[in-house]
Amino acid sequence: MKFTVNVECSPEEARRFMGLPDVTPINEALVEEMGKRMEANLKLMSGESLMSSWMSVGTQAQDAFVKLMTSGAAAASAASREKP
Repeated sequence: MKFTVNVECSPEEARRFMGLPDVTPINEALVEEMGKRMEANLKLMSGESLMSSWMSVGTQAQDAFVKLMTSGAAAASAASREKP
């Protein structure tokens, strides 16, 4: 036998019915602390230093891609010369 029960309630009502703890104050404190830390870190970094760090990652990825393509082309060229 199988039966289905539909219950309409808010998340708060479901939490209380299931006996789960209310973690709202902990969550709010955590979010507030994270916001404070992010603001403090953003104040330490200027726009110029952010852009230079972002651009260095971009150029490193570009350089790695060029090296990959160059080595692939060199290997393909060497393989084509070996074929009779």
